[in-house]
Amino acid sequence: MANKLISEIPLPKSIANVFAARNISTAKDALSLTEFELMELLDVGLTEVRSALSQISEIIAPPYQTALSLMEQRFQNEHLGGHFPTGLKGLDATLCGGIPFGVLTELVGPAGIGKTQFCLKLSLLASLPANYGGLDGRVIYFDVESKFSSTRLLEMGLRSFPEIFQMKEMAQEMAGRILVLRPTSLSEFTQHLQQIKVSLLQNQVKMLVIDSMTALVSGEHEQGSHKQQTLSWHISFIKSLAELSRIPVVVTNQVRSHNQNEAPHYSFQVQSRDATIETPSRYGSHLVAALGIHWAHAVTTRLVLEAKSGQRFIKVAKSPISPPLAFPFHISSLGILLLSDEGMELMGPEINSIHCQGHNEIINFGMESLD
Repeated sequence: MANKLISEIPLPKSIANVFAARNISTAKDALSLTEFELMELLDVGLTEVRSALSQISEIIAPPYQTALSLMEQRFQNEHLGGHFPTGLKGLDATLCGGIPFGVLTELVGPAGIGKTQFCLKLSLLASLPANYGGLDGRVIYFDVESKFSSTRLLEMGLRSFPEIFQMKEMAQEMAGRILVLRPTSLSEFTQHLQQIKVSLLQNQVKMLVIDSMTALVSGEHEQGSHKQQTLSWHISFIKSLAELSRIPVVVTNQVRSHNQNEAPHYSFQVQSRDATIETPSRYGSHLVAALGIHWAHAVTTRLVLEAKSGQRFIKVAKSPISPPLAFPFHISSLGILLLSDEGMELMGPEINSIHCQGHNEIINFGMESLD
């Protein structure tokens, strides 16, 4: 709104003509000057300047909202689709219904822990008809590391919804709703995002999955502030897609070893590609999420998938509406299943820590090596 043209604001014609004559063409141009600077530049009195600034500010300022209107808006948004159930009862209850619409949900964890398995199951569920709890629409799946497995997807569907997937035509229709894109660079990914924006806004797509964002950023040769600027643009664009289309957006994030020289209060901060790991060869709790602090702030919900003493856990590490809880899980032919719907409460550093203890002993499930 700051770039709104002065000519589009209903100012008195006399003062509007003066703004135009002095090359003050946008609201930002006018509001960047003090009252006395404008008096001198426009050669008008203080009363006229204050009146013009008041009108400009009123036009470009966002309208205020009361607590009541915000509450009513939230109820309306939830009625239209506030959360998408994951099928994991305990996790859905903790998240007040499941994966939230209109914001970014992040899955972070070491390789082989189950991030891609989770993404596959969410994509499958979203493609289902509404009477089966699905979103009855298309899913766009960015498969950056070529880990998407249609065989595994159909296996999950057949075991979870045999009444649908035993019929060849229905199985083909459900699988055909998941559109898989495999960008080889960040620039190609950017082009894809811009191309699918129209489909998202026209309500043709019901879920967006990016697996993984880390691999895209790590593939670029830019360093330091340039890489952060590039990531910042994508953060803003992806967030705007989520907010405008009101769909669940799920993004996976890898992990890396923790640098002892880093500030301890940012346990998820990273700047270097070389430190990023996607191999279960290192164990212990000195692991952190592999995207930087700007990314961490952009994510509304962070789910950490980790392993301790040979047992997998999924924990709610960040959520504006949910407490930090951890749920033990395993992976079966149906996908991810919770071993208990009762979450274990987390406190202090345990909330953001990422464990990979005994992880090499528990990644033997499945036909393929999936993340």
